[in-house]
Amino acid sequence: MPASTYIVTFNKDTPDEVIEQHAKETEAAGATIKHRYNSAMKGFSVEVPDDIVSALSFDSPHINFVEPDGEVTTQGKSLLKST
Repeated sequence: MPASTYIVTFNKDTPDEVIEQHAKETEAAGATIKHRYNSAMKGFSVEVPDDIVSALSFDSPHINFVEPDGEVTTQGKSLLKST
């Protein structure tokens, strides 16, 4: 079954209990928490089967953003050429 991975970040002042509740609700809907973020940002990465992604609700005043997870590179990396 195809799945997509997303990063869910919360506002810095969000209590840990609120984040834990969102994680539990997300897993109960059929998604899998892959990683939790507690240092530079608060949140988690989640793998969601494509057939249930529309059933998840991330509508909360505590959530800062939800975005697809993917590889990140710096612009300078693509400009450097070895000689």
